[in-house]
Parts: sequence; C-alpha cells; structure tokens
Amino acid sequence: MSSPERDKYVDWLRALSLIVVVVWHWAFTILQWKPHGPEPTSPLGFTSGLWILTWLLQVLPLFFYVGGHVHLLSWNRAKLRGVGIGAFVWRRIRALALPALFLSGVWVAIGAVVTAVFRVDWMWRVVLLVLSPLWFLGVYLVLIALLPVALWLHRRYDVLALIWLGGASLVVDVVRFRYGIEWAGWLNMILIWGLAHQAGFFYDRIVILPRRYDMGLLWTGLFALFGLVYSGIYPGSMVGVPGDKWSNMAPPTFVIVALLLFQIGLVEVLRPAMERVLERPRWRRVNDFINRYALPLFLFHTTGMAIALGLSWWLFGNLGTQIPPDLKWWLERPIAIVGPLICTLPVIYLFGRRRRAPVAQKQDEGVGGSVGSDHG
Repeated sequence: MSSPERDKYVDWLRALSLIVVVVWHWAFTILQWKPHGPEPTSPLGFTSGLWILTWLLQVLPLFFYVGGHVHLLSWNRAKLRGVGIGAFVWRRIRALALPALFLSGVWVAIGAVVTAVFRVDWMWRVVLLVLSPLWFLGVYLVLIALLPVALWLHRRYDVLALIWLGGASLVVDVVRFRYGIEWAGWLNMILIWGLAHQAGFFYDRIVILPRRYDMGLLWTGLFALFGLVYSGIYPGSMVGVPGDKWSNMAPPTFVIVALLLFQIGLVEVLRPAMERVLERPRWRRVNDFINRYALPLFLFHTTGMAIALGLSWWLFGNLGTQIPPDLKWWLERPIAIVGPLICTLPVIYLFGRRRRAPVAQKQDEGVGGSVGSDHG
C-alpha cells in the first residue's frame, strides 16, 4: 500500500517559519557590549515604522498552527497502526527534547569552564543569549504533552475550543493591563500558543473553503491588528522592542490571535500560486532540502552566530555597532548572514546529522524534521 502524498505546502510553511527566525536573528540582532556583558537590541527601536514588517516576519503563530495540523495527521496515522496516545506523545517529546537538552548541556558546560578558568563573569550571559531562542521549543513540548487534552477538546467541542481559548486570552489581558496583575500574562503562553496549535486541527477544513473565506480571514486579522495596535494599548511590533512599555510576545498578548488569523488567511490566499511553484522539480528539491535541515539549522544557529562573533572579535578586536545603525549597517545585512551560516554548518555536520527516514514518517514529524532521528 503506497503512502499518502505529502502536503508540500505544509512542509514549505513549516521549514520556512524556522528559517525566517534564523535569518532574523543573524541579520538584525545588534549586540551592545556593556560592563555586564553583551546586551542584544534591535533596529526596530531606532527605525520609525519598521515594526510593520513584523506582521509578516513574526511567523511563530504560523509555526504552531502548522504544527497542530501535523500532530493531528500524525496521530490519526499512528492510531491506525495501533499506537497508543501515551506512546505517541512520548516519542515526539523525546525526538524534540533530546537534541535541545544536549545543546543546552554543552553550553552550560562551556559556561562553567570559561567562568571558572578565565574568570569571565559575563559568560553566563552569553550562554543565556545562545539558548534563549529555544524558549518556544519548551512551549511546544508542553503543547505536545497536552495533546490528549487538545484532541479531547477538538472532538467534544470543535470550534468552541478555539473561541474559549481566544476569549480566555483576552480576559488575561484585561486582568493584566486593567488591574495590573502582571503574572497573569504568563497564562497566555499556553492559552495563545495552545489556540494556534488547536487551530491547526482545522487545517483541512480551512483548505477546502472557497477563496472568499481565505480573504475574509486575512482581512479580519488585518483589521483586528490595526484596531488593537492603534487603540494605544498594544505595541505595533510583533517582537519585543527596547523602549516599548511591554512586548506582544513575552508573554504573548491577544494581538497574536489577530496575527494568527491574518497569517492563516495570507497563506491560504497564496496557496494556489505556491502549490504550482512547489510542483516544479527544482522547487521540489529545494523544499525537500530545507525541510531536512530546517530544525538542525534552528537549533544550532545561535551557536554558529556565537562562533562567528568570537572569531570576529579574535581577528578584528571589535564587535561594536553604531547605535542607531547607519546606512552602511543596513547595506551589509544581506552579507551579515554569511559568517554565522559558515560557522553553523560544521556544527550541524558534527551534531545534527540524521539518518534518512521513510517519506511518510518525515511528514509525521511535528517540527520540520528532527535531530538525531529515532526512527531506526
């Protein structure tokens, strides 16, 4: 019996969302060296109006949405093979957690050795900066662990589960911003990302909707973004910006729900054109290639960036960047990714190699491939 055809567009969205995060970090992270060590900042804080680009480039809502679809698809296949939900969840947690824990352990060991031997007090700050992008993998692991609950809600309440999650996240924002209970905001780490993941369970239904519904989702999300941002309550940027009164991401705010609607609508509007492109042999090979390496690239991209910055400091003795960034800095952005990429590739080769998995199993992986595959 032949395996079902893979959804090439899902593969593309899943890998592209990870790669966008990587390129953003490489190209647009500005490090300021202060007495306590390196401190990251962003050009968004110095360039008026640039925050609008984050409505397209902050792709984590899309990542969680696609992940929800892949997990539902994978679970349905596993159930037909007689796999229990506990074994299914544990396998996915293990496949994602082991490489992340390995990477974290290596950097903690490096931090301990450098601090003890060379008395570099700010080394732990470097370790924190390298590992901090892994935060969303931690949230993703929690959502995988909660998959039995999410599946039950989907079967029992269907679209009401999305409405309740969205409503609860809005209530959290009211409690946080109206009554000043800041800790309540962290509940939205599960409510909002859980909503995006749960929305992925409706992927097949959304795909078959007429095109006017795709446009409806896009414009609903866009108008909601506009209204929420220009209400004066929420920042315009979908990433944290130095100087803003708070961030829409840490913890997430209800604005991310609007961003999710906008991005789902956008990718569905673009679907027909992109599916035609991905049917071409050359683009099919590109799609397969980036899917194979997207997760290893994400896991190790800050390690490669740290190596590139260390080599730059050793060779040139200066890591400073003019604040605010000048025209020369902007013109250098396309080549700013070259050094980190070159330094990341050997790390992927040494630690991120994987055995080839059957095609159907590749489609089942929930984060665009795995490092140290356990398929056997």
